[in-house]
Amino acid sequence: MATLVLGAVGGMFGPIGGALGTFLGRSIDSQIFGPGSSEGPRLKELAVSSSSYGTPIPKHFGTMRSPGTIIWSTDLKESKQKEGGGKGQPGVTTYSYSVSFAVALASRPLDRLGRIWADGNLLRGAAGDLKANGRLRIYSGLKNQRRDPLMMAELGDECPAFRGSAYVVFEELDLTDFGNRIPALSFEIFSGEGRSIVGELLDDLSLQTGSQASFPELTGFSYEGGGVAGALSLVDRLAPFNPKLDGEQLVIEGALPEGGQVPTLPPAASWDDGDFGKETGLSKARVDARGGAITALRYYDVARDYQVGLQRALGYETDQRVFEFPGAFSASDARGLARKAQQRASLTAEALSWRCAELDPAICPGTLVRVPGELGLWRTMAWEWRERGIELELFRYRAPTQTAVAAAPGVSQSAPDRLPAATTLQAFELPWDGIGNANERRIFTAVAASQGRWAGAGLYAVQNGSLITTGQALTRTAITGTLIDPLSPSNALRLETHATLHIRLQDAGALLEPTDTAGLAQGRNRLRIGTEILQFLNAVPKGDSVWEISGLLRGRGGTEAEASVLHEPGTPVVLLNEDVSRMTDEATALATHEGYAAFGPTDSDPSFATVADWNASLAPPSPVHATLRRRSDGHVELRWTRRVRGGWQWRDGIDQPLVEETELYEIGQGPIGAPTFVRRSSKPFAEFASSEIENDGSVWVRQIGTYASSTPKQFRLIEPRTE
Repeated sequence: MATLVLGAVGGMFGPIGGALGTFLGRSIDSQIFGPGSSEGPRLKELAVSSSSYGTPIPKHFGTMRSPGTIIWSTDLKESKQKEGGGKGQPGVTTYSYSVSFAVALASRPLDRLGRIWADGNLLRGAAGDLKANGRLRIYSGLKNQRRDPLMMAELGDECPAFRGSAYVVFEELDLTDFGNRIPALSFEIFSGEGRSIVGELLDDLSLQTGSQASFPELTGFSYEGGGVAGALSLVDRLAPFNPKLDGEQLVIEGALPEGGQVPTLPPAASWDDGDFGKETGLSKARVDARGGAITALRYYDVARDYQVGLQRALGYETDQRVFEFPGAFSASDARGLARKAQQRASLTAEALSWRCAELDPAICPGTLVRVPGELGLWRTMAWEWRERGIELELFRYRAPTQTAVAAAPGVSQSAPDRLPAATTLQAFELPWDGIGNANERRIFTAVAASQGRWAGAGLYAVQNGSLITTGQALTRTAITGTLIDPLSPSNALRLETHATLHIRLQDAGALLEPTDTAGLAQGRNRLRIGTEILQFLNAVPKGDSVWEISGLLRGRGGTEAEASVLHEPGTPVVLLNEDVSRMTDEATALATHEGYAAFGPTDSDPSFATVADWNASLAPPSPVHATLRRRSDGHVELRWTRRVRGGWQWRDGIDQPLVEETELYEIGQGPIGAPTFVRRSSKPFAEFASSEIENDGSVWVRQIGTYASSTPKQFRLIEPRTE
């Protein structure tokens, strides 16, 4: 049989030569005698990392996806962070877990590491960004690579360097997204070119490869150990090559002859032996190649993130024979290779045995030859020395067609690779909503990021130019943007159904929802523009992150004064919903004029913000209905209506309770900072002699609160009645 003959020939060149002969012989035998319906190593469906003893660490050639083997790990590390809360308000303490571990990737060096999948989702993107908190160190498998410092700290002198093997170390990888366990990992590995697989396999065996020994369709190949002959036999099924003698050197060539020079065998010589005729020295046979033909190829599909794919060749569909190949192809190349393998099986169905008295030394197993009296080309599969001459085994050879074959890889659920988004921070106070303790300062943060991947951020207080941790984690992004067109002043007296404004949102994927008047009454759709708070009825997207807002209720929360001024384009906009986070008491206590900073694992620099609208939560709202009347006796009568913090609902027949420690007002005339006249009153009215106050519209009143004063309210002159 061919296995024995070629094994004997290869034995002339040492153990590796015998192995080459053996694997080539097995290839011939399988085509002739037809093994089972499936062959090749079983491909692993989305294989994941393991930590079993004795698991082989494969060699990877080209670009492949591999699960790796966990070779070291620490125990889980617990951390806790607080969100929200304050005096009288419940806070939320969240616990997270992290772990450090190492994963062996390959038993040979790699060029670089690409994407990493964890539980099917991307943990590391194509740009090298880690999508979870933690640090990653990559060791390429060089022979002089150093030991990992974290592993050295844990293992001491027993820590290996794993020289010659590629591995990675995850340090304090956050397990929040993985159910607080080490996720199932797989890695995209780059190591050389897949097309050079034959030369790579034989690189350390002192064997040469010819220019034709290439596999241009192959993107990557995984080799999990065993003899080199086993790996080469797999390659030979799809990209046949020939071991040839070049003097005393064994050279691996491709299937096609170089230069088109095909030698012709010498005339047949006959002797009375075996199945040959006495006169001809020639014997022919037909082989049923159907049982050994590849009709379907199972492989790793590049377009589907190296998931297993299957491509069928045309014909033989009722007698399917699947060949499993641990390599990566495109769908079209895989189908084309299956068709070529099928064609080769049918073309080599014609066998021929030839005897001759002498033979050119250049003709050896794998050589293409011409046979006197026979048409076409023949491939030398084996030759054997006999007492009277040389006996050759030949198979009909025709080059397979090179026509391109279209194929689709099928539907793939590929994990999105979102680039990291930088954190932006706004910090501001809001008027007290009437819930909880009225004596607490309420600072809120609006953390946002553009469309992309955002992994949260920590909140820091800025003190003397340094970042002081507040212990508060920022885990939700608010809907923020900027004003596009100027927003005109408003008297903030009623719902402006025809008023509109346009804003551009920072996150293109953010959505605004409309509401109705009942929703406005319940506090929905609150928008902070500059320091004014308004509500809106309708929100319509206009494309390119632009939204048209209409149906405006201006000056909410006591911000009528802010509504009375023009808002310029570029003014910051924040949607005041549950994604706007209140600072914890610990963070609020660290407030200074230098402000705060947000800094996340995906940020290259912190985002800084000072607190806007300082004292908005502690200052009472300005009085309303402030009127100035001159009586007939010449005295001036001032009256106004007080408002209280947190009292934003109209309650008929019920006076709002006083939130401040005492009821006190300040009446003045002239500039707020340098008034010409100031007097205080404990009642919402006052009287002055005509000589004490001017009737020029510069008179104002403000409420003095426990911690801050309200915005001054200008008096409106009421003309005296005529009898």
